[in-house]
Amino acid sequence: MAHTTDELVATDIEEYLRRHEQKSLLRFLTCGSVDDGKSTLIGRLLYDSKLVFSDHLSQLERDSKTVGTQNGELDFALLVDGLAAEREQGITIDVAYRFFSTQKRKFIVADTPGHEQYTRNMVTGASTADAAVILVDARKGLLTQTRRHSLLVALLGIPHIVLAVNKLDLVGYSQQRFAEIESDYREFAAGIGLTDVTCIPISALRGDNIIESSSDTPWYTGPTLVGHLESIPVGDDTSRGAFRLPVQWVNRPDLDFRGYSGQIAGGSVRPGDRVRVLPSGRAGTVARVVSADGDLEQAISGQSVTLVLAEEIDVSRGDVIAAADNPPGVADRFEAHLVWMSEQPMLPGRAYELKLATATGVAQMSRPKYTINVNTGEHTAARSLQLNEIGVCDLQLDRRIPFDPYGANRDLGGFILIDRLTRDTVAAGMLQFALRRAGNIHWQHVDIDKQVRARAKGQQPAVVWFTGLSGAGKSTIANLVEKRLHEQGFHTYLLDGDNVRHGMNADLGFSAADRVENIRRIVEVARLFADAGLIVLTSFIAPFRAERERARERIGAEDFLEVHVDVPLEVAESRDSKGLYAKARRGELTNFTGIDSPYEVPESPDLRLDASGPRAPEELAEEVVDRLRAAGKLDPEGRR
Repeated sequence: MAHTTDELVATDIEEYLRRHEQKSLLRFLTCGSVDDGKSTLIGRLLYDSKLVFSDHLSQLERDSKTVGTQNGELDFALLVDGLAAEREQGITIDVAYRFFSTQKRKFIVADTPGHEQYTRNMVTGASTADAAVILVDARKGLLTQTRRHSLLVALLGIPHIVLAVNKLDLVGYSQQRFAEIESDYREFAAGIGLTDVTCIPISALRGDNIIESSSDTPWYTGPTLVGHLESIPVGDDTSRGAFRLPVQWVNRPDLDFRGYSGQIAGGSVRPGDRVRVLPSGRAGTVARVVSADGDLEQAISGQSVTLVLAEEIDVSRGDVIAAADNPPGVADRFEAHLVWMSEQPMLPGRAYELKLATATGVAQMSRPKYTINVNTGEHTAARSLQLNEIGVCDLQLDRRIPFDPYGANRDLGGFILIDRLTRDTVAAGMLQFALRRAGNIHWQHVDIDKQVRARAKGQQPAVVWFTGLSGAGKSTIANLVEKRLHEQGFHTYLLDGDNVRHGMNADLGFSAADRVENIRRIVEVARLFADAGLIVLTSFIAPFRAERERARERIGAEDFLEVHVDVPLEVAESRDSKGLYAKARRGELTNFTGIDSPYEVPESPDLRLDASGPRAPEELAEEVVDRLRAAGKLDPEGRR
């Protein structure tokens, strides 16, 4: 005989827990315009699911009388709007996650913000969602926020959409009004690629069509909101995809066991299955599928397991073990959608840390191809991305990584970008496809390499990177160093900041984005000159640490010498023969380093030169030459 949930809790708690554990889990988010009733809906779901403790219910009754918006009646939104600022303003700011369950299914719901300035929070809530409930106020119909959130939902690949036409009680439960909103939305949804749309008339405050069908809408014969959410397929659809296991950990508890642990990101796996390890491409056979409960005959998407392979294959964290006959792609250049989440704008050409599944790398973005107006869907030209903006960029990594397009597998197509200095997450991204040229470009072997060229010159290649404020003396000292090396017969080249802006970088200004691109180009040129066996001297302000660190990585730490020509700002300003500081002070010259654009002082340069004291430039230049000699770059062995 079947037992209700309440009876099981009272009579057989173990059976209740067993059944609860076996329920499927649906993750969904609520979104829509401000005051459409998102928090009220979630509060109602918690209340009707009897997941509100008695002390919370008492607090809700008190809060409803003091700060509620329902004339003293229960204000269910207060169960969710936990931030003080939210309660005071009556809006949702942060993403609030809540759990509730029914007899058929467990749910985790994300209550996401409605305001445009909190787009990044909405994206966070949508990142793991299987469905989206988009609320519309029946009195107002479709608003800009409705369209904006629908565009975001389509972009983020959420497959199941519910349009909940809320506050129907305030329009007299009008069937005509509901039909008008449904027609308008279906037309809009079809235009942005949303096909699985279910429209339900509700009143979150009154409970109409939430758990039980409402007698006030006899004209509506579709499912209730909870009934529909209970029927949305989850889990099984992902297990039917191609097998993917991003390797998180190489498991070696002893000499007799070697396994590869991670959470399955798609498909299923059994002992005996043929698999392929990416990016190496090596193939093997699954010998065992091990879990915390012992060996399994099969594991599916979402399970955390350890695979033991029959063959000895080199597998590391960040690799992907995949179905041998249907592996993911491997590339290092992509087109991607980016949602910018930092108050600091995106700087094209700057190096950011990328994390995709368990893989990491260093990524650089091109200038955006366009930004997406989330209110209209219009594509707009842009030089960068600002907070909460969404754009399309080309992405270049320092290594090849396994991936699937985001639309096929969110785990292997979604990534985040991290500022390498502050460690802040600055963006979330979705890989669309690999750029075809990534597979067509290969390193061409040459017999005459850097070392051969350097030996012919009787020196070791190096890049001496002079950095400091304008007027510090970088160019003067770099010029003296080159003269001294030339007198001794060494082969050099001096790249000076002003000189390159007359030619190669004549198209760049002095914005933060242009400064990053300026240095990116110089790094590549200096790297080529060093490959030719030269000693390269560069004289640039290079104000950002991230770009200087990227220069060191790109050129190679063994060939890179960072020299900080250090003077106080007032000293540099006093030497201003070009009058640049004066113009900047008067506001005639913007983005000038030290005045209205920052200079990030090197924290640990290879050499620091105090150029504000009594030492002559010639003496400082000789110190640089001595440092090069001490580093073995001026070794006279083999000189002709």
